[in-house]
Amino acid sequence: MQEPFNGAVFAAQLESDCAVLRLPLDHARIDLLLNYLAQMLRWNRTYNLTAIREPEQMLLHHITDSLSVVPELAQRLAGQPASILDVGSGGGLPGVVLAICRPEWQVRCVDAVEKKTAFIKHVAGVLRLSNLDATHARVEELEPAECDIVVSRAFASLHDFAALAGRHVKPGGRLAAMKGHPPEDEMQALKDQGAWQVEGVTTLYVPRLSARRCLVWMDRIEGGANEG
Repeated sequence: MQEPFNGAVFAAQLESDCAVLRLPLDHARIDLLLNYLAQMLRWNRTYNLTAIREPEQMLLHHITDSLSVVPELAQRLAGQPASILDVGSGGGLPGVVLAICRPEWQVRCVDAVEKKTAFIKHVAGVLRLSNLDATHARVEELEPAECDIVVSRAFASLHDFAALAGRHVKPGGRLAAMKGHPPEDEMQALKDQGAWQVEGVTTLYVPRLSARRCLVWMDRIEGGANEG
């Protein structure tokens, strides 16, 4: 089936974005990202996975935006194999992008909307991503997953994210929330919670995107409140 966009042009744009991000990806990984984008565009016509419809905007606001966190997660994980849980993954963002970029990471995407996890499973099959899986469930209903990093993108406040997903982080692991501006009010509410604390805030630069982005890292407070 013909791609719903100019593959050569989009590949060149992704290569340029990755160069800015200092994220080296070979042609095979670029092709997988574009295949994922093509699958998202086709499914979106019927299943409304995302409100963004234009291929160029999907590439920027979904693919490149998700790529911006890969170097930060890789630095934290120091090149080691890892288990990552993507909470409220939607159409697989950033989870599918993480799985494509880093085959050594086992990525599990969780979403409460069945059509979205069905899409992620479809993508895992079509792209032959053995390190990607999806679960249709609310994150608070899952058995503890013991993950190195639990990540979210536009999922919930820091307080709610920690309360709902914190139990899936193994000892020594981290929560990582993708946000726009550093959410000062949310960070204060998290502090008041007493179970998790902000360990750091990393500024993310998304090529071609003027809006601010950051990644909020959280870790457990030893002896803190029994929440998450």
